[in-house]
This record gives sequence, C-alpha cells and structure tokens, in this order.
Amino acid sequence: MLTLASKLKREDGLKGSRTSATASDSTRRVSVRDRLLVKEVAELEANLPCTCKVHFPDPNKLHCFQLTVTPDEGYYQGGKFQFETEVPDAYNMVPPKVKCLTRIWHPNITETGEICLSLLREHSIDGTGWAPTRTLKDVVWGLNSLFTDLLNFDDPLNIEAAEHHLRDKVASCSLYEIRGRLAFLNC
Repeated sequence: MLTLASKLKREDGLKGSRTSATASDSTRRVSVRDRLLVKEVAELEANLPCTCKVHFPDPNKLHCFQLTVTPDEGYYQGGKFQFETEVPDAYNMVPPKVKCLTRIWHPNITETGEICLSLLREHSIDGTGWAPTRTLKDVVWGLNSLFTDLLNFDDPLNIEAAEHHLRDKVASCSLYEIRGRLAFLNC
C-alpha cells in the first residue's frame, strides 16, 4: 500500500543531490494531494471503525479507493454497503467525491448513489461542511454514521424513502423485499 510513500521518500532523498530541475523531473513530482493522502491513509487505517473496510485497487493511486460499511446496529444492521471515493486534485481545499455503489432505500442516499452528508459539501449553511482541517478519517466515520446516529428522516435527500419509513415502519420493511432492495432493517 505504501508504494507511494516509498516514492515520496526516494524523491526527498534525490532533492538534495539535484542542482537543477529538468522537464522529466516535473513529471515525477508528487502533488500536494498525494503527500497529504500518504499521511491520512496511514491515520485512517489506524483509526478505522470496526464496521468499515477500505480497499485500494491500485496502491499507487491513494486518491481512488472503495469503502465497505457493514453496520452492526440500527435499521441497516447486517447489510453490506459499498462506496467509491475519489479525492480531487484540489484536495484538501475541496471535499472528496463519494458515491454509494449499493442500491439502498435510505433517506440520505438516493437510488443512484448520491449522498447527503454535510461534510461532503463544499459549502453548507450550518457550517458543518467541508473544511481544509477535515481528513479522510472524518469522511469514513461520517459515512459509517449514516447508518446509525446520522440517519436523518427529517431532512432527507430521498424524500420518498423518508416519508415511507415515517408513515409505516412495517410496510417499509416489506417494500424493501418487494422492490428488490436490500432488506436489512430490524423490523
């Protein structure tokens, strides 16, 4: 995983021995985003919730990873939900882009995978949006919390799911099974 970290160390060692930069040197430079990600990924892996797993398809591209959340409590207990995260070049000034890959009937996640989580917003009215002081750890913990304490039926992105659940909790459970959605609610 830390292949990129090894590359950073190698480049730092070469800096002292170089007297001038060439065009090929600029193609080997590592972006600020990638330097931040090396530190943040190490911190994330050390502080990952027990209900989450992170997978990096390419260890040299820490800016693209998948997260699997398996809630151990709440309505979605026993489910397995996958998210795809892409960290843009302008990180940490802008938030990562996250999409839910698992079809789910959730008030804060649309059926197409869009997510309503304030810390993923570049600007938010309540002041809880993205800030350069936030890290990938905050994003992962936030996504994990969407299935427990951040589950919000009062300010939903998927209005139909929220209204349906609030109207009839028992009918919500059967709807999940009928529509082929994930039936992971504790009813």
